[in-house]
Amino acid sequence: MGDRERLAGYVDVWWEAIDDFTRLLETLAPGDWARPTDLAGWDVHACAAHTAHLEAVLSGAPEETVQFDTGPHVVSLAQAYTEQGVLARRDATPDELIGEIRESAARRRTSLLLDPPDDAADQPPCTPGGIGWSWETLLRNRPLDVWMHEQDVRRAVGRPGGLDTAPAQHTVGYLLEGMGMVLVKRAGAAPGSTLVVCVQGSQPAGFGVTDTGRGIPLAEPPEAPTVGLFLDRETFVVLAGGRRPADGLSLMVEGDADLAARVLAGMAITP
Repeated sequence: MGDRERLAGYVDVWWEAIDDFTRLLETLAPGDWARPTDLAGWDVHACAAHTAHLEAVLSGAPEETVQFDTGPHVVSLAQAYTEQGVLARRDATPDELIGEIRESAARRRTSLLLDPPDDAADQPPCTPGGIGWSWETLLRNRPLDVWMHEQDVRRAVGRPGGLDTAPAQHTVGYLLEGMGMVLVKRAGAAPGSTLVVCVQGSQPAGFGVTDTGRGIPLAEPPEAPTVGLFLDRETFVVLAGGRRPADGLSLMVEGDADLAARVLAGMAITP
């Protein structure tokens, strides 16, 4: 598959994620918008505001600058950037947020369809906060971000669902790619160690540590890995998305218990 076709596929998945997310937001009761999510300091309104912020900026809207005192949930420049977009919309009504997400996304989709990128390594004209992302990174990240926030809202309001969609498959596959890094850099696994992650609804993914200490994907997951993790899709996303610790979550572990605990403790790939 060429760059243009792959990038166009990301756009299609992102557009589906936008539609799913806004349809969910439309069904929420007024009291749902203030319900806290798994993201520290953010309620449902904040998740929607964050999505509205990024989609607006990417569609060409000017950046907002809001002065605020950083709290315990804002410890990096990236978090400060996203917090500005949320605070700039703190007084927006639910309908205004939903409308901004849809209008901004529609404007950007139209632009991408009229002038589709064809080189994944090129830098887009606009990225969140001017970060140096390529088209590949930007367009691949957007469906993940939108779908993850859909799931944040679903957990907050007790409305599970959306786990078998194209954005769900995209996100799980993307997050699974980071498990080699977790195995080496977070868990400190020794050379020769192997990990197999079995997420319900996805193919088992295997990872190994090379003699030089690199974590790499394995073409064929080993039958007897050093550690095997067995999780449903929601549990994997909650862990890999940095939403909750492993304690109290439903999963099964096989193999080296100490290494497995270190893997689980370091699974927040996208906090």
